[in-house]
Amino acid sequence: MMNMTPVVKQLLIINIIFFIGAQLVPVSYEYFALFFPQNPGFQIWQPITHMFMHGGFAHIAFNMFALYSFGSTLEHFWGGKKFLFFYISCGLGAALVNFAVNYYFYQDGLHILESSGLNRTDILQILSEGKIDSRWQDILSVSQYQRFTGAYFGTVVGASGAIYGLLVAFTFMFPNAELGIMFIPIPIKAKYFVPIYMLLFDGFFGIFGNSLMGIESGIAHYAHIGGALFGFLIMWYWKKNQFNNNRWN
Repeated sequence: MMNMTPVVKQLLIINIIFFIGAQLVPVSYEYFALFFPQNPGFQIWQPITHMFMHGGFAHIAFNMFALYSFGSTLEHFWGGKKFLFFYISCGLGAALVNFAVNYYFYQDGLHILESSGLNRTDILQILSEGKIDSRWQDILSVSQYQRFTGAYFGTVVGASGAIYGLLVAFTFMFPNAELGIMFIPIPIKAKYFVPIYMLLFDGFFGIFGNSLMGIESGIAHYAHIGGALFGFLIMWYWKKNQFNNNRWN
């Protein structure tokens, strides 16, 4: 196992400090988790701070293990500055894609409610007060209602978007590296495991999760996809320009 690299170590420490602080001061989630921009709880710093907040011990443990496992290898080859740029960019990309998808669900819900005769101003007023009109459930399908209210009231926390970007980068650089996966007795090459996992887990549940037998996992699948997408685009650009051979420090 590769030794922990400096930036990875600093990111681990910051994440742990945020996690412990949030357990001691739960109200911090209201300031540092990522809210939907139309929600009064949104603050301009949240696209950054949400990356260091986590929803529980298992959440932070998995993300930090992945950060150490994949991040140290990437930082070793890239250098600290380039690695940090990539990590933060993927985290911001995750927030951007999650917002874009939620904005679509939010606008779609508004349009349907307006088409039924409800007034947009009244709908927005009710939402801004943190309330829900019971009539909405009669107008929207179960899936539409969950996506509409989830888009507005839901929050996003965790480094998962950035971690997914690291998985994509690792696969770009070491496609034939064999990964040992829990509950699977044989190692699987990164070039097979990472895309299949993302397609089956985040692609499937991101699209069908809220409508398939009422499943609501509470996982920001679109943020995961966003982190992976931005990771792919950055790696594709770097590879095309041979930038991934250059260190920044």
